[in-house]
Amino acid sequence: MRILAGLAMITVLVAGTTTAQASTIEYVALGDSAAAGPLIPNQDPALWCLRSDRNYPQVAAKFLGARLVDVTCSGATTDDFGGRQFGFVAPQYDALKKTTDLVSITIGGNDVGLVQTALSCLNLFPEPFGVSCKDRLTAGGDKVAADIAKWAPEFGAALDEVKRRAPNAKILVTGYGTYIRPGGCHPVQPIWGRDADYIQGSVNLLSATAKAEATKRGAAYVDLAAVSVGHDACAAPSERYLEGLIPTTIAAPLHPNAAGMKAFGLTVGRAALQGLRTGA
Repeated sequence: MRILAGLAMITVLVAGTTTAQASTIEYVALGDSAAAGPLIPNQDPALWCLRSDRNYPQVAAKFLGARLVDVTCSGATTDDFGGRQFGFVAPQYDALKKTTDLVSITIGGNDVGLVQTALSCLNLFPEPFGVSCKDRLTAGGDKVAADIAKWAPEFGAALDEVKRRAPNAKILVTGYGTYIRPGGCHPVQPIWGRDADYIQGSVNLLSATAKAEATKRGAAYVDLAAVSVGHDACAAPSERYLEGLIPTTIAAPLHPNAAGMKAFGLTVGRAALQGLRTGA
């Protein structure tokens, strides 16, 4: 197989860095802003997708020595894989080919409105001066959990389509990060503790749902929540992988920063290398 022949050229260098001939691995990155890296310098000149040249697909591609086609786009939903985002951005599926060796996918947050939900949970003052978003969103049933359950088969169908278009590719599905630690850190991040736990719990549920759909289809799952424990929006600015409401580096609020993208990219790159070596 072409993948195995290409992998024979991969050499493991010092400090865990890998390289390969640029044409060895054809890598396509699909996804939303958690993969694209809005505002992180340097941004793609085509500004509508707010895509950074330091996002995790770029880091992973450099680690692997891969040839990358990065079609991640901020604001993307699963529908944008097959449709024209903003009415003119080409469907992300169009980047896939029979010769594609590796595909990474980060999607779902915009389908269920996680950023908007998080913003609705802000409370500048401590309890009881305000309203709990958890109480509001779970009255009569958990709205976010219901939206995630509704999204699951749509994501499963998307994975099926990726496999159809890139039948020889290793598919890596990533989860989302640990944005805020248990109990939160009010007032550093202005969200009550129980609401912080609800939001992160919803993020974790979305990631677990993506993992379940990936596992059903033999795709690999990359856990970015574990990588970012201790590097959430409550950490000291120099330790953060994910920014809070007011970013402390050049990055979008409630999104990975450059340090986070580096950590995530190396994690994805190592998972890809392991999967391509073993065929698992």
